[in-house]
Amino acid sequence: MTVPAPKESFLEMRHVNVALGDRIVLHDLSLSIQAGEHIVILGPNGCGKSTLIRTLTCELYPLVRPETELRIFGRNRWDLTQLRRHFGIVSDNLPGHQGYARTADTAGCLTGRTTGLDATLAGFFSASTLWPHLVITGEMREAAWEALARIDATHLAQRLVGEMSAGEKRRILIARALVHRPRQLLLDEPSNALDIAAQRELRQALRKLAADGIGIILVTHHLADILPEMDRLLLMRDGRILADGLRRELLTADSLSELFRTPVRLGHDGDWLHTW
Repeated sequence: MTVPAPKESFLEMRHVNVALGDRIVLHDLSLSIQAGEHIVILGPNGCGKSTLIRTLTCELYPLVRPETELRIFGRNRWDLTQLRRHFGIVSDNLPGHQGYARTADTAGCLTGRTTGLDATLAGFFSASTLWPHLVITGEMREAAWEALARIDATHLAQRLVGEMSAGEKRRILIARALVHRPRQLLLDEPSNALDIAAQRELRQALRKLAADGIGIILVTHHLADILPEMDRLLLMRDGRILADGLRRELLTADSLSELFRTPVRLGHDGDWLHTW
């Protein structure tokens, strides 16, 4: 009888408290995520989602206490340039020097003369565009084309970023995050500023990534963003984890009404959800 190999741990967080100035904003968080796992972190604005992201990306560190533990891929310290090769992140809430893909990069930082391919290649250098001194190898170009293909964006390779729609720019940002072939991908409010058609196209592309085996951590307050492949749900409010469990148990009108502190009605369209 063959014993299955144990799954690799992506995140081990035990009794983590994080402060901004004199105020503690994350309270006694304990959380385990396996590499390749699909999980949704759901909560209202101000619940602590952004601070949690900044903690996972090592921009913020927990308060030092005997019971506190924080490990990413088994390590408690990372060189950020090394971490982003394993952990791809698309977020509006990260400073550019950390090397993660931000929506602001395509909104204003990427030059209008940058093509989709060059913007993706620039992700290797945490750069806004391909500056003349940067050396691009054949392996990098191959990886960039692969990243564009994974997000169904090869048709954008020669398009200028400045001429792309918001949905097309979002695909380029995700390609930048994928260029290192990370094992885990974090998406922070991925459908913000997208119209209905762009939201639908993005969600279908993300489903393809999930099927390809990339672990996806989705941070959102929009239920429509939750992919059918995502079975685990984490509910956050006031810097605390209220619940951690299966979506069929937690995605109910009662639990969402409590989470958002307002009456919520829940609807289904096949495997997709919507609220009003």
